[in-house]
Amino acid sequence: MASSIIPTNFAEWKHCITVECGLELTPEYIEQRIEALQTEKDHYTQQFTRLYGEQHLNRVLSWFRQAQTEVKSE
Repeated sequence: MASSIIPTNFAEWKHCITVECGLELTPEYIEQRIEALQTEKDHYTQQFTRLYGEQHLNRVLSWFRQAQTEVKSE
């Protein structure tokens, strides 16, 4: 992974989620995260947007959607 603490592409993000955080990208988890990140009134989504910006939020949403596509094709 690159020296940046914030992932800049799908591969870095997936490594961060699955290796660094030890989370499994299950269909249920992915769906829950997509739903939460699309909910503007969600406290954690608001906090995420304040910390990282709307552009990064949109990137993360696209990475979750990409992971969802990968999981469905397995």
